[in-house]
Amino acid sequence: MSKTMTALVKERQEPLQDRYKTAPDEARITDHAIAESGAADPFHGTVKVGDGQSAPWDFGIHRAIGGDHDLPNPGDILCAALAACLDSTLCMIAARMGVPLESLEVSVNARVDVRGCLMVDRTVPTGFQRIEVDVLLEVTEGVEPAQIKMLTSTAEQCCVVLQTLREGVPVTTTFREPTEKTAAE
Repeated sequence: MSKTMTALVKERQEPLQDRYKTAPDEARITDHAIAESGAADPFHGTVKVGDGQSAPWDFGIHRAIGGDHDLPNPGDILCAALAACLDSTLCMIAARMGVPLESLEVSVNARVDVRGCLMVDRTVPTGFQRIEVDVLLEVTEGVEPAQIKMLTSTAEQCCVVLQTLREGVPVTTTFREPTEKTAAE
């Protein structure tokens, strides 16, 4: 871990920590995504993420439920969100702790029985039944095992996507129709 990266993480995060202590409302953010398919192709669509800072992502549907499996599917995207969140959390905390990382790889597998989704067997729940995360973490020689344990346990505690999946979160769904155009339009 270079001193530069440690300093950069601290330089960016310490002012935020101080500000959020006195202005906790500023710490509340909203992430978002919008999926659009145009209803023409039930097996493909596009999702726009964030505030337009990246190109839209095309997605497809898994062959296990009739899709072409030619693009990342929503389960892949969920796995990617968890892998990215845990990877970046580990890197930031390692930098703050001064723990030099030689390499890091976060692999996520989500297991689902699609019979629930396809209504083949109503006793099978719709949704992932299990998510497995495998972290290959190599630190520089000489790092104490206690530091590694502190790094990994802190990262697990601070990883937003991991904690959301572990603890669950209320999800509300609103179905609506486009509003009718007014006479002036």
